[in-house]
Amino acid sequence: MRYGTPFGVVDVAGPSMRRLLSDGDRVLVRYGAPPRPGAVVLFRHPRRPELLVVKRAVGRRPGGWWMLSDNPLVRTDSREYGVVPDELVLGRVLLRLAPRPAWLAPGRRLERVLRGRPGRLAARLGVVAPFEAEP
Repeated sequence: MRYGTPFGVVDVAGPSMRRLLSDGDRVLVRYGAPPRPGAVVLFRHPRRPELLVVKRAVGRRPGGWWMLSDNPLVRTDSREYGVVPDELVLGRVLLRLAPRPAWLAPGRRLERVLRGRPGRLAARLGVVAPFEAEP
């Protein structure tokens, strides 16, 4: 949670980001960092604002961001609740702290180089195309 600092630690619960994050992982969030397509972000659930959610921002839509799970078996994302308004987006997930540290927010240049290339380095850095890009 955020208490006067631009960074915070959040525990991941559930299987929705399974390709990248697992239930019980701890991640570092940079609050206020603007999302960009392909980034993993933290936001408030549009229908249950007390619930914090970690998903991949696929792209801008009228009224906010389209968010998808990395796990194709989980459909509790924008396909269920629609576009996430900008004011509900809290920040971008930078790295997994535990159980295995991994950087999840490479710079734009590195992300462009890695995007679309298969391999462990791209996946380790969080440059993973969502399984379904459009609604």
